[in-house]
Amino acid sequence: MIGEMYADALAGESVEIEYVDGTRVPLEAARWFEPIAGDEELLTRCASPTLDVGSGPGRLTVALTRRGIRSLGIDVTPRAVALTRRAGGLALLRDVFDDIPYSGRWAAALLADGNIGIGGNPAALLHRVRHLLRPGGSVLAEVAPPGTRSRVDRLRLRRGPVAGQWFGWATVSARDIGRIAPAAGFTAADCWTAHDRWFARLS
Repeated sequence: MIGEMYADALAGESVEIEYVDGTRVPLEAARWFEPIAGDEELLTRCASPTLDVGSGPGRLTVALTRRGIRSLGIDVTPRAVALTRRAGGLALLRDVFDDIPYSGRWAAALLADGNIGIGGNPAALLHRVRHLLRPGGSVLAEVAPPGTRSRVDRLRLRRGPVAGQWFGWATVSARDIGRIAPAAGFTAADCWTAHDRWFARLS
């Protein structure tokens, strides 16, 4: 159901994110189709090959491909994968915890657009991604501003009267990423900001 509603949002339908306290906010999937201010500063730090985790409609995967950087997007939603391929990127229907091609040989892995929250357990996610990287590889993650409280929310997607299953989604502050990174096997976490977005490079 999560994937179906996410696909609906990618198709332009009205889908909301609902929190356990009843708060609802629109799932603004349309913004992931076009370049977002700050993308450039993220893309310039990528090396070949790069794995784009939770690639959505593929704006970053495609942008890397156009730069001559070998890249692969993975997403759990067939529509997202199809959109990436249609735009000229390489993408697979895959969960990051499934078997991933070139495991142990990726130079970089992207966790953009808040995808460090996937699964609601950032340490477990980063630990998994670290094992996909080659020695000296790095994770480039988008994080929340330093003043944000790191947390795990329970939420679900809703389309009108139809609601999906509850799932966990994490928010990680730039202030806290340096504490989480060592638990996942990284020795360095360098943060920077661009266009009101915050990023971290874990190595």
